[in-house]
Amino acid sequence: MTTFDRYKSTQQLKRLAERPFDLTEPGNLTPERLNRFSAESCGYKLLYGTERVTEEAMSELVALSREAEALSKLERMQSGEVMNSIQGYPSENRSVLHTAARDFFDHPNSAKAAQEAARLARGQVDKLEKFIQQIDAEGRFTHLVMIGIGGSDLGPRAHYLALQNLQKSGREVRFICNVDPDDAAAALHGLNLSKTLILVISKTGSTLETTTNEALARDRFVQAKLDPSQHFISVSQPGSPLDDPKKYLACFHIWDWIGGRYSTTSMVGGVLMAFAFGFEVYWEFLRGANAMDKAALNPDVRQNLSLLAALLGIWNRNFLHHPTLAIIPYSQALVRYPAHIQQLDMESDGKRIDKQGNAVAFDTGPIIWGEAGTNAQHSFYQLIHQGTTVVPLELIGFKESQRQQDLMWEGTTSQQKLLANLIAQSLALATGQTDANPNKVFPGNRPTHILLAKRLTPFTLGGLLAFYEHKVAFQGFIWNINSFDQEGVQLGKMLANKIIGRFLTKNEPQNSSGTSYPLGDAILEQLESL
Repeated sequence: MTTFDRYKSTQQLKRLAERPFDLTEPGNLTPERLNRFSAESCGYKLLYGTERVTEEAMSELVALSREAEALSKLERMQSGEVMNSIQGYPSENRSVLHTAARDFFDHPNSAKAAQEAARLARGQVDKLEKFIQQIDAEGRFTHLVMIGIGGSDLGPRAHYLALQNLQKSGREVRFICNVDPDDAAAALHGLNLSKTLILVISKTGSTLETTTNEALARDRFVQAKLDPSQHFISVSQPGSPLDDPKKYLACFHIWDWIGGRYSTTSMVGGVLMAFAFGFEVYWEFLRGANAMDKAALNPDVRQNLSLLAALLGIWNRNFLHHPTLAIIPYSQALVRYPAHIQQLDMESDGKRIDKQGNAVAFDTGPIIWGEAGTNAQHSFYQLIHQGTTVVPLELIGFKESQRQQDLMWEGTTSQQKLLANLIAQSLALATGQTDANPNKVFPGNRPTHILLAKRLTPFTLGGLLAFYEHKVAFQGFIWNINSFDQEGVQLGKMLANKIIGRFLTKNEPQNSSGTSYPLGDAILEQLESL
């Protein structure tokens, strides 16, 4: 198998990267270029004329995607082929079918595995719709507290905040993710527990933070003389400890072919969306994600937004050698979106071996970070404009505001001022500035691209989610790494359990685990001395 660093197009791209497009050269960045380097799909436009690519570089990037069979691999993924695997070594060895959790619309995938997965997922969607109708009719619950961590928190929380403008009257969602007891205390503070649902999410039903926080929440209900089985609901795999109708008012399912960070369109995100916004909003969110799933299979690479963004990311990471990517949504509703994409990208593509178990000889996933604009401009843009490290930016913006509560002031609306900042930052980073005063010199050639839509709606939010999911998958396919496991989080968990055993010995000597971990004990001794 040809590896990424040995593709013919990789060698050509290395040559082209020696003299990337100069955005600062007068006459180079033109309106014609900005119009030419653009693509449109599913209500989004991707504008990448402010990236340091030429037509020749783009042609070679397209060739790279074809050499790596990126589109074919995504088709195989959406059809249910086992993609989560490492050849010759023990691994999860699973299909990757989060796309089946929203494949309920026109022209569904015809592969048998995908159809069966969609059938199972649709059964849960129908069950959720009936459950929401029931609790709406009863009027018992006003609050939902969601207990989960990682993919069971970051994605659902980011999407909940993104659509809060649609929140139903008398409904609120809170979140507990951290095993830090202060997190649970804050989320439960002031709640009328008799009107509260607790949603517990863990695929296996054994996640340390989630089981601990569930026990804490159950204790609150017992103390309030309320039956937890009438207030707790769950999302887990069939047969897990959470899949118990005696303990939960309702039990919803996910399966091992839906990874945590890819689970927002499943019941992991669906229950809270339907509770907070209504089932119709959740359905439209699924529709948007499904539309982008299909668009990601477009063989015209120059109109395939996810694949284009993946190729631009590879250009910046592997050929221009930029180690990070900042995601800056110019939308306050997306304030937690960088955190979700951070997990999605870094947990997926933060890998050092390929799918044959060999150490790679090139860079893989970049460091993902970001903050909402324009606040970001008053935080870290100083470094982005004039620092010694070049940070590519992925900017997200919308023509219209969500809530349509704006004011014309000094001749322009707030939304227009917001968009003016987005556009100005992209152009300023590209062109830079010369000045006799070195403190006012901006070197420019700082690459950006812009993702634009008319308005942030459930449909465009679903499309945005799928855009990133497929961008990340495409990069993993091209690098020939497994984007769908997460062994890198396991070692710390195992060592934490050893240290928990030492705490147990201290708290209950009769229940000593017998675990010996001298390094941990040394730090615990320092803790005890406080």
